[in-house]
Amino acid sequence: MELYMTALKGVIDQSGLVALSQGNLIMLLVSFILLYLAIAKDFEPLLLMPIAFGCMLVNLPLSGILDEGGFLYYVMFGIRHEIYPIIIFMGIGALTDFGPLLANPVTFLLGAAAQLGVFVAVIGAMFMGFTIQQAAGIGIIGGADGPTAIYLCSKLAREILPAVAVAAYSYMSLVPLIQPPVIKLLTTKADRGIKMEQLRPVSRTERILFPIISTIACGLVLPAAVPLIGMLMFGNLLRECGCTERLSQAAQNEVLNATTIFLGISVGGTMNAETFLTVATIKIIFLGLVAFIFSTAGGVIFGQIMKVASGGKINPVIGAAGVSAVPMAARVCQKVVQKEFPGSYVLMHAMGPNVAGVIGTAVAAGAMLTLLGQ
Repeated sequence: MELYMTALKGVIDQSGLVALSQGNLIMLLVSFILLYLAIAKDFEPLLLMPIAFGCMLVNLPLSGILDEGGFLYYVMFGIRHEIYPIIIFMGIGALTDFGPLLANPVTFLLGAAAQLGVFVAVIGAMFMGFTIQQAAGIGIIGGADGPTAIYLCSKLAREILPAVAVAAYSYMSLVPLIQPPVIKLLTTKADRGIKMEQLRPVSRTERILFPIISTIACGLVLPAAVPLIGMLMFGNLLRECGCTERLSQAAQNEVLNATTIFLGISVGGTMNAETFLTVATIKIIFLGLVAFIFSTAGGVIFGQIMKVASGGKINPVIGAAGVSAVPMAARVCQKVVQKEFPGSYVLMHAMGPNVAGVIGTAVAAGAMLTLLGQ
């Protein structure tokens, strides 16, 4: 009997229940909330589900899953060495139709205007005591682009990567909740009812030349942005060239899906209680929200300017799509307009600034790397 009791005591002493801390319990609760939002509310489940489960895994004590030789130790190699974000950009490029942007190039300005939140958050972060490198990593959350945020933080401020990654992906998934109030605050019902003209057809030649010319131009002007812009445009060229259908489908599906799983679990794996539950994390999440709101506002305000300049032909709502949450932000613009005007369709027009936002955020990250990189 004594032997059995000793064995039982050994099992209990080595169980996760004994080592479970208050911080672990809080983070497990966070993972449950994220799972609820993903499953019950359908808030970007492809992103939130892996993140939530990764958070759950690393907050179960004594599993060794993050220790050297553990599963997540190796899976997180792709984040530590910026592999996953770049592969994700290739997949995004293969999924992206730049046609609406090429058909109405002026909407590129909306994508640029929607980077306002990036610079507002950078200034705010510096006032809160973060270094300029950390502030840059926090500010990029305003672009609503998780892969870019991870890439930039991996280069400039790895110590805040967990909080920045979680904030970026969380706000990306909450686009349908955050953007509509900002849009309605900055537009009138008459603004939202503006019907835009049908976009012109874009030739195959234009579609093929765009990724090639964009890569070369970016590479010569801003070399630090080449990994992101280059792989984005490579994926798009696979889509548009017409002779690499199998590679395009792989980039859009198998490669992108597998990388999304590992990236999400890795992001969740950074959310262990010891490093995540800090005052700095709260500040970063707050600043991320501020960045995202100002980015949305910047796009809509510039949309108002373009409305006036075009003689009322541009619906300013599409400026909100200038953040690079593709295609969520464009869909939100469509839903906001269609809720009041069922016969109005701005989705394709909103896709122009939406894909411009992807390029704009990557360029902003490249500029920060050029100016602040060691």
